[in-house]
Amino acid sequence: MPITQSAKKALRQNIRRRARNLAQAKTLKETIKKFKKAPSAELLSQVYKKLDKAAKTNVIHKNRAARLKSRLSKLLKK
Repeated sequence: MPITQSAKKALRQNIRRRARNLAQAKTLKETIKKFKKAPSAELLSQVYKKLDKAAKTNVIHKNRAARLKSRLSKLLKK
């Protein structure tokens, strides 16, 4: 357990950020699954939005976001 005040605050921040990151990752995953089940242009724009937000907030790496966007758009073209 943290002893100093700054370590206690850092722990509180870490807990909040972890919860936020996990929630964001979960919604991203659900949106991608929904798109893969029934690809549509509307769902693709939602997926793009979630991927861009996740990459911006460092939930996922920007190259991973770009790779997923490429693969999902390719899936829509089929």
